[in-house]
Amino acid sequence: MTLASCRQCPRLASFLDEVKAENPDYFARPVLPFGDENPRLLIVGLAPGMHGANRTGRPFTGDHAGILLYQTLHRFGFASGPESVSADDGLLLIDCRITNAVKCLPPQNKPETAEIRQCNAYLREELAVLPRGTAVLALGNVAHQAVLWAQELKIKAYPFGHATRYDLPSGLSLYSSYHCSRYNTQTRRLTTEMFEAVFANIRNHLDGVS
Repeated sequence: MTLASCRQCPRLASFLDEVKAENPDYFARPVLPFGDENPRLLIVGLAPGMHGANRTGRPFTGDHAGILLYQTLHRFGFASGPESVSADDGLLLIDCRITNAVKCLPPQNKPETAEIRQCNAYLREELAVLPRGTAVLALGNVAHQAVLWAQELKIKAYPFGHATRYDLPSGLSLYSSYHCSRYNTQTRRLTTEMFEAVFANIRNHLDGVS
């Protein structure tokens, strides 16, 4: 089964059917990765947001969580513009690709562990084709753990923390950040300066500075 037609998680598939019935103009399907086919940076989020990616069909597009992300991507040369409003707005990512640990909208934005595990096969395929030296940025603890599961690594050996970096056995460099959700940005758990500092480290890594 291809990702675009995946219905392997019964709870998520049923929920998407309900959302589509209530919002016929919403995308309401598994949200595919967006961006460069050969990225030097892969960003891994949690899951599509109800009125963001689940509505538009593009990761982090059309909701609050994408505002800081796309502004930052543009500032550090990973996007052709500072905002992403729709899947057909012409925005391009440069050396960057965005995906999610769970490709379907979960109820209350909380996927169950079994659903994260089920969807992990897709993330594993995405990571497997990345060359050594590629940076992977996990937004939040769920995404961080999903990357480690996909790499068959022990969670305890690579604990999550904001602005952490781990050089994985596969040759990938795993960076992590608090998720750029409305809750984290409005409570100042994640500030613009904190988020940009993570991207500065990634840019230095990719440019061979560190």
